[in-house]
Amino acid sequence: MIIPELSPYAGGRRSVLVGGIVGAAGLMLTLIGGLFDPTHAMLSYLVAFTFWLGVCLGALALNMANYAARARWHVVIRRAIETVQSPLPLFVVLFVPLLVFGKHIFIWIAPPQGLGAEVLEAIEHKHGYLNLGFFAVRAVVYFAIWLVLSESLYRWSVAQDATGEARFTQRSRRWGAGGLPFFAFALTFAVIDWVMSLDPTFYSTILGLYVFAGSFDAFLGALIVVLFLSAREPHGFGVLVRVDHFHNLGKLLLAFVAFWAYMAFSQYMLIWVASLPEEVPWVLVRTRGAWKPVFVLLCLGHFVVPFFALLSRDLKRHPSALCAAAIWMMFMHFVDLCWLILPSAEHHGGTSWKTAGLNLHWTLLTAFVGVGALTLAVGAFRARGRYAVPIRDPYLHDSLEYVQP
Repeated sequence: MIIPELSPYAGGRRSVLVGGIVGAAGLMLTLIGGLFDPTHAMLSYLVAFTFWLGVCLGALALNMANYAARARWHVVIRRAIETVQSPLPLFVVLFVPLLVFGKHIFIWIAPPQGLGAEVLEAIEHKHGYLNLGFFAVRAVVYFAIWLVLSESLYRWSVAQDATGEARFTQRSRRWGAGGLPFFAFALTFAVIDWVMSLDPTFYSTILGLYVFAGSFDAFLGALIVVLFLSAREPHGFGVLVRVDHFHNLGKLLLAFVAFWAYMAFSQYMLIWVASLPEEVPWVLVRTRGAWKPVFVLLCLGHFVVPFFALLSRDLKRHPSALCAAAIWMMFMHFVDLCWLILPSAEHHGGTSWKTAGLNLHWTLLTAFVGVGALTLAVGAFRARGRYAVPIRDPYLHDSLEYVQP
């Protein structure tokens, strides 16, 4: 296949400008909301932070996995994957509010009045791990691992556009394979610190994989949308993408819909079988009362409906239909994070699962839009002036000629 003449990507200027303005406005409104209701505002911010960080980390995971597997089919979309992962440095800055205002959501920092004796005992027992200083040090380690891996792979890929040297591919393959265990370690403990520790009495060895599976679905959704929307741009990310590449992304989306459901069922089944007092209340508040309809929505909307829809070969080979499914999965992951995080407000209000509400606050929208717009702005900024396709990758022709088996 003859590769058309491509120029460095010159678009994205409006995305940078509008994204920066909208992002700053969204976070400012979230801050204002936090002055009146800090607990709900910070929980909303944590939902947004976890969602968009998960999208970036999903991109990094796929990029590393493809290098480790010596895959060739994805080369034509690799720069789009790298662009999605490129805003990771932004989240170092966005993590600061969680350190400064974390006491409003992490009850182990400053235990509020009215906590039960068992909760206070758990906080005291875990103080050696759950303390603000060690919490910050661990966050530094997580971001250091992610940034070293992400920036190295991204810079080597861009450098190869200029020189075409195969050594960059060889180096990326070594780092992709060798870095995956460190990536998984950092992600697992980050979920423990930033999500599971919202309830100091709860523990689950599956929660890290559960959140990763949902985040990977959201990333695939974002990637499909980016490729679909840029397919007609002369020098955009989707200019050389064929139906077979969309088909592969659809298969990955289907696989992780099933993987998320497997993680969700495994976690629920183990808690139900063990029936431990440390775990059951966490499940009750999310499957009874006001949160029960959300639980049902997740069962149907995050697994049953998309699973059977994505079984269709025709849907996976129809970019617009696949794009609609991708947007739906992004929405369902957002709902899933709300279901995981927002019920933690019960600790601050002294409520039980019988009286707990949905705790939806208007800052949920402002935080999501604010963090998302800034993520888009940084990604667009880093993409400008670089080729949207790795034009000198030695396996680009193999990717362009890829045919779905």
